Amino acid sequence: MTLHAPFPHGRPRRLRRQDFTRNLVREHALTTHDLIYPVFILDGQARRESVASMPGVERMSLDVLFPVAQKCVDYGIPVLALFPVVDASLKTADGREAWNDDGLVPRAVRALKERFPGLGIMTDVALDPFTSHGQDGLLDDTGYIINDDTVEVLVKQALTQARAGVDIVAPSDMMDGRIGAIRSAFENDGHTHTAIMAYSAKYASAFYGPFRDAVGSASNLGKSNKRVYQMDPGNTDEALREVAMDIAEGADMVMVKPGMPYLDVVRRVKDEFKVPTFAYQVSGEYAMLKAAAQNGWLDHDAVMMESLLAFKRAGADGILTYFALDAARLLRG
Repeated sequence: MTLHAPFPHGRPRRLRRQDFTRNLVREHALTTHDLIYPVFILDGQARRESVASMPGVERMSLDVLFPVAQKCVDYGIPVLALFPVVDASLKTADGREAWNDDGLVPRAVRALKERFPGLGIMTDVALDPFTSHGQDGLLDDTGYIINDDTVEVLVKQALTQARAGVDIVAPSDMMDGRIGAIRSAFENDGHTHTAIMAYSAKYASAFYGPFRDAVGSASNLGKSNKRVYQMDPGNTDEALREVAMDIAEGADMVMVKPGMPYLDVVRRVKDEFKVPTFAYQVSGEYAMLKAAAQNGWLDHDAVMMESLLAFKRAGADGILTYFALDAARLLRG
């Protein structure tokens, strides 16, 4: 352990006295390059729908999304993450719309990459926006999620997205073995440059409620839950096992979700593996800060920036956050 001079020879406040010394010795900093902006996309034209439980967040048709993508480019936000809001008529028990080459997601990827070739596009690999039951996988006769059959259709979904030209696929389903299966399929199909950001430690959290409202899966899920495949919030050793498996299977980056309630997991993952590690500041975290700020209980910009810096301090290389545009505006000055 490093020894420090005792008081009064040692006075840590010396370096806190002025702006320039605080800036000079700051250990962690947030930049726009650390931000990934999640957005909700709709079919149609000139459509924008507010998400009541996520103030300031909208579901957008592609024509409405294009100016948002331009802002990401202008602000230096490197990646836009797409989450589809699928019409109820397209939802089925097997979620087959997920691998429709002309579906909402591949069309959005093609359009965005054509207009904004330098903007990274990330897509979700999971069935819950597409299933009539709201689960991330296929069900057996008892309602249990079948792992291996689900992995087969997740591979189809991921290949559809890769063929559309996506830069990063992000499997969020938490099925065993899906990273290896997707990586093998990419190699065999010639998509060697398509990166995988694995939702490696995704917990069965109560913080996802507003997101499920946004994508329209809450009503389909009903009183069911996802505890048989998402992780138990009480476990951290298990997170390391999940991350290790995903890295071994070919993940380029790993993610912890949710974010702030699981910063201890972010730190353990980064210390153990030293691989690109990301965290998702999820909808419930966003909604809490927004609601408190709207009530005048917290300073919106201050708590937003402090919360994002906390991810960096915990070891995250980047953060998926609905605050991305607001934070980037402040960072640009």
